[in-house]
Amino acid sequence: QVQLVESGGGLVQAGGSLRLSCAASGSNFRIETMGWYRQAPGNQRELVAAIPSSGSTNYADSVKGRFTISRDNAKNTVYLQMNSLKPEDTAVYYCNLLGRTSGLLRRYWGQGTQVTVSS
Repeated sequence: QVQLVESGGGLVQAGGSLRLSCAASGSNFRIETMGWYRQAPGNQRELVAAIPSSGSTNYADSVKGRFTISRDNAKNTVYLQMNSLKPEDTAVYYCNLLGRTSGLLRRYWGQGTQVTVSS
């Protein structure tokens, strides 16, 4: 079993910055991809950014140039640096891990952290 613990959400004014962190713990698992999704009220959950074990990155068009995803493999931790935040970035942000446990590919979710951007 894998547990994900997120931190770093909060309230910020438009144009400000926040940094989200997500640490994975557990036993006998191998991380394939870590990423961040978000869900605003009334909207579907959407991919924000992802970083596979290769280190390449993938971003939603709406955050390109403003958000940066990175990971520390030694700490099993993924980060999301969010700059130039806009009110439309307001959402619950969920950490996501795609990994292998006992040879099976599984997806895990964090509990979510609220990000609120005021205008």
